[in-house]
Amino acid sequence: MLTKPNFASLSAAGLLALTLGGCMGAGGGTPLSSGLSARMDQPGANLNRAEALGLINHYRTSTGATPLAADAGLDTSAQALAAAYAKSGTAPKLPDGAVAMRVSAGYATFAETFSGWRNSPADAQALTDKAATRAGVGVGYGANSTYGVYWVLILED
Repeated sequence: MLTKPNFASLSAAGLLALTLGGCMGAGGGTPLSSGLSARMDQPGANLNRAEALGLINHYRTSTGATPLAADAGLDTSAQALAAAYAKSGTAPKLPDGAVAMRVSAGYATFAETFSGWRNSPADAQALTDKAATRAGVGVGYGANSTYGVYWVLILED
């Protein structure tokens, strides 16, 4: 499902930052980590995949699902799909063998993207799919594209 930023989603991202800030920092009240709040809408931006997967896994375990394992091959596939998505503006199709795939466009940070997925019933269900055991995430940036930043999350068993 393609999700687009709106005021409610951005407010949810702010609430997510406040809620998870205490969980993620050693001192309790520290701001959301830079890996989750780093803007991907600028040249040279690098996604912290470990922190992104950590946030997804925190959510999964809070719903009773088991954590996902990082998968470098899925990261590579998700990154290639996100780059193509940024270039074409056309959402990719579910890859063969995938349990689920989530896409999004327009959110500059992973925290905002995750918040959008978490607040969409269909996306939230996919994030917590118990058949999924591995994940890969990618982000593409197109300075002259409609939405700028394009996200792909692939889940496999």
